[in-house]
Amino acid sequence: MTLFQTLLIATTVQTPSLGQLQITHDQLIVVDLKGYIAEIVPKESEEARSIIEKASKQSPPVVVSELPRGSFLLPTFVDLHLHAPQFLYLGSGLHLPLMKWLNEYAYKAEERLDADPELANRVYARLAERLLEAGTGAVLAFEANSEPNSLILAEVMQSKGVRAFVGKLSMDISSRPTYVEPSADASLEQAERFICRCREIAVGTKDSERLIHPVITPRFVPTCSDELLHGLGKLAQAEGVHIQSHLAEARDQVDWVRSTRGAEDIDIFDKAGLLTPRTIQAHCTFLQPPELARMQASGASIAHCPLSNAYFSSKPFPLREALSEGVTVGLGSDVAGGYQIDIMSAMRSAVSTSRMRDGYLREAKLEAKKTQPSDEPDIDVSIDWKEALFLATQGGADALGLLTGSFKPGSFFDAQRIDLINQNDRGVGALDFFDTIRDFQIDEDAVEKWWCLGDNRNRRSVWIQGRQVYNATI
Repeated sequence: MTLFQTLLIATTVQTPSLGQLQITHDQLIVVDLKGYIAEIVPKESEEARSIIEKASKQSPPVVVSELPRGSFLLPTFVDLHLHAPQFLYLGSGLHLPLMKWLNEYAYKAEERLDADPELANRVYARLAERLLEAGTGAVLAFEANSEPNSLILAEVMQSKGVRAFVGKLSMDISSRPTYVEPSADASLEQAERFICRCREIAVGTKDSERLIHPVITPRFVPTCSDELLHGLGKLAQAEGVHIQSHLAEARDQVDWVRSTRGAEDIDIFDKAGLLTPRTIQAHCTFLQPPELARMQASGASIAHCPLSNAYFSSKPFPLREALSEGVTVGLGSDVAGGYQIDIMSAMRSAVSTSRMRDGYLREAKLEAKKTQPSDEPDIDVSIDWKEALFLATQGGADALGLLTGSFKPGSFFDAQRIDLINQNDRGVGALDFFDTIRDFQIDEDAVEKWWCLGDNRNRRSVWIQGRQVYNATI
């Protein structure tokens, strides 16, 4: 007999597939003791009545709760790319090109936290809190070179209730002599030890409570020797862990790899065994169609980081082409190359960037037709807000192989409660101009308005695997 942890009646909003928005009203969501969704049924159904009766007789009894009519449940967001130590330096030095910014800001931030575990603990605790405030329930995070601090990051995320894939950086080449691992062998030894120790972190009475997972993390090709990359590829295969890195991010980075290694970085990663179904590569703005096809064939995913791309890449990511090719894509904040930790910002940036790119390509084609007429049809490369919402939830979950991103039996109950109007029929937060309408209900127009204008004031609660980990102070 299934024992229940939570019974919740709510309107659910989700994007089960790219471009499909699904709004379902008055659903009874049944969460079991392990935090999985056991059932989702209409609240007026006979099945719902039977479940509620059984729950009332359970010891201790479980009482059904109902969200008010101006609220809905949405799957939590997934941030596919974030540098945890750089949270300390948000909004710094973004006038610089990538390689200079890394040397003058990012490496310094990471080195500072490496030397101060107490500071790291404080920074990571606030980072976890900010993620939950922003509705992010899962994150793929870079730490720095320090194994102890990488374990601190994992422990903090576990204790705060954030689902986290944590990577200790591997880099045996650096522009800063004080911030580099001594050799490929030493780097590989630390990476292997971190995987083992991360898996040993106590998480509670049941392994189902484990929210943290170790990740192989070569920073990017310019900071990793071929020996290190090949060793990490073998280690990832042996341990069955995810891999994260940066790929074809910026002109100076791409040119650096070509001049020093005589190859494209996608070729270097591929030869090292680091393009796999467990790989997530950030940025990929300089990938061409044949290379996107290689990503799809390998099963590797892409973390699209539109805000940081605007600062550090001279090209926008070909998002529509990647999606059309069948590549799994999610969104990343790229803290601190991106100065917003909120995935809602990443969604909005993804749409606006794609629309600007679509307009530019159309204008360029019109200009070309003046001298060389063509009947080639126009292709819309923009995305809309519903597609961006998919990337922020199900797309990221797919990249990490998580049972999140949508509401269905067998999935984790990772959810955020969004309030559009309060019990006094007044709009919440930036939506305070909402008319007072007695028959208001959640529909596509209302969700789009929240997507465009909403902020943390609309987020009332967050649950991760059935446990409430955030509740806004009202």
